Amino acid sequence: MTPSDSFPVIAHRFLTRRALLKGAASAALLTATPLSRLMAGEVEAAVPGFDELPFYSSEEPVHHVAAGHRADILISWGDPILPGAPAFDPFAQSAASQVMQFGYNCDFIGYLPLKDGAAAKADHLASGESGHGLLCVNSESTYPHLMFAGFADSDVAKANVTAEQIAIEQASVGHSVIEVKREGGDWRVVADSAYGRRFHASTPFEISGPARGHARMKTAADGGGTLVSGTFQNCAGGVTPWGTILSGEENIQGYFVCDREALAVSHAREAMSAASFDVKTNSSWHRTDKRFDMNAEPHEFNRFGWVIEVDPYDPTSTPKKRTALGRMRHEGATVVATDGLPVVVYMGDDQAMECVYKFVSARPYVAADPAANADILDEGILYVAQFADDGTGTWLPLVHGHGPLTAANGFDDQGDVVIDLRRAAKLLGGTETDRPEDIETQPATGRTYIAFTGGTERETTGPASPRAPNPFGHVVELMHPGEDGARDHTATTFTWDILFLAGDPDGEAEGKGVFPEGVSKAGYLVQPDNLVFDPAGRLWIATDGAKGIKSADGLWACALSGPERAVTRHFFSCPRGSEMTGPCFTPDGTTLFVSVQHPGYEKGASFDIPTSRWPAADGSPMPPRPSVVAITREGGGPVG
Repeated sequence: MTPSDSFPVIAHRFLTRRALLKGAASAALLTATPLSRLMAGEVEAAVPGFDELPFYSSEEPVHHVAAGHRADILISWGDPILPGAPAFDPFAQSAASQVMQFGYNCDFIGYLPLKDGAAAKADHLASGESGHGLLCVNSESTYPHLMFAGFADSDVAKANVTAEQIAIEQASVGHSVIEVKREGGDWRVVADSAYGRRFHASTPFEISGPARGHARMKTAADGGGTLVSGTFQNCAGGVTPWGTILSGEENIQGYFVCDREALAVSHAREAMSAASFDVKTNSSWHRTDKRFDMNAEPHEFNRFGWVIEVDPYDPTSTPKKRTALGRMRHEGATVVATDGLPVVVYMGDDQAMECVYKFVSARPYVAADPAANADILDEGILYVAQFADDGTGTWLPLVHGHGPLTAANGFDDQGDVVIDLRRAAKLLGGTETDRPEDIETQPATGRTYIAFTGGTERETTGPASPRAPNPFGHVVELMHPGEDGARDHTATTFTWDILFLAGDPDGEAEGKGVFPEGVSKAGYLVQPDNLVFDPAGRLWIATDGAKGIKSADGLWACALSGPERAVTRHFFSCPRGSEMTGPCFTPDGTTLFVSVQHPGYEKGASFDIPTSRWPAADGSPMPPRPSVVAITREGGGPVG
């Protein structure tokens, strides 16, 4: 097979044929597409019921939430998690303290219910408890010039951090599990919880799936290729119906250093992998830990870029890296599971000109027995999406021996396919897209939504990416065969449509947004990132990069059917220097948890001279601290 055209080329032809981008009536045409007419009168997703926030600039010092709601800080970087953890002191940090404290740059959030008195996991899961649960939170990255005193900027910090500060960084990434409880309307972290855990850059992880024991996974420290030390760059993720958390390792390339010419002589495939991920270290970890020097330990890099699976209900369990899901810059992993059918996991590779994937398990999901699904993600078929410009698409199987995935092209087995997934996907004909970040399926309709955050690298348009460059991104709606509510997610064909093109509706050229009539100045958004559905079926969209138009990042909501379809409304505004990540609802929709990542992260800002001290007030000695926020409606009831 030959590679398809790029996503923007296909999407441009598709949109041109639909005349979506023609003339001043383009926004009105969006609500008159065949898809919108088809959806009118179907399962109605409720219209957001809140007074929209006004526009806030990227220099706004504090956060804001829609009227009638509270937004309370639940936990911040450095707060105690494990028994015996000390209170956070930014001037007396240590790695020994940080492994017991909440991590830095919080991102994805997953909520799992806890039923008082229940012993079995199935009872917890079935309870739908929305006032007591486990909150599972990724910690994506580190910014040492904001974490430690004495560094003017990131370059100075990278060159001068101490060995202890590097150890603190390594202890502050990964994933945290905390127990939370709502009492009298207020959420709190349960102190000294038996469920509390920290997964970081030195936590042992078992390797499972086709790359387990593979020659290219073996290192001096792990001659069997079965056990990895650590996880980091954990961005988005997913919650499984069998009570575990999936977490995607994303920008792993920033922590490794590599002389590619020398590596090409000794390990040609690893040099190609380094080139595929564009390894350019933004970290100092290789100075104290040689496994982050690819020339010293060529295979260590292959052991990251996976989806990890964690069981928060079992504090003694060993987390696993599920290699059957492939290796990429994972944004997240969203599960669709129906009793008696294979499990499907949707994933995006968050880099410009990379692809959209899904995994279909070999075994069926067993709803009544969580333990029966424990290793269901180790065997199955991984697919890459190929979009066509007529609004259709095909899932291409990434199976060793299929098409070009043979030894002649450097794929000796399925382990090679999943390790070098990016190269395999493009050889097979996967469509290059504009940073596919979160992918979520609306439970009631079974329609799947993809947030393409955008990319300026693109020179030509293509399928499902109608702009070149595409700085502000867009959201695509994907449908598998079948009726709403009973779609076949295992099918190898699909149809797709564009929900909206992000950007200013009054902008020009590639920056012009295309939204339905009724979107306000505060309602349009740019660079959609994380997605989530509330229990009413409304889509909530978090953004990353709005400061490019001098707007604060934040959270928007919209209906997906009826006259308000795709009319996005502004709900939450982030404080200066930060982005919105990880939106997550409790099962009853009365609480929305969000992560505010890297507050104060701006040019010229540092620990010593911060542009923000959020969530602390100005005048506090605290540096800015990434934090999880609990949003509730005043007086009770569903958020939004």
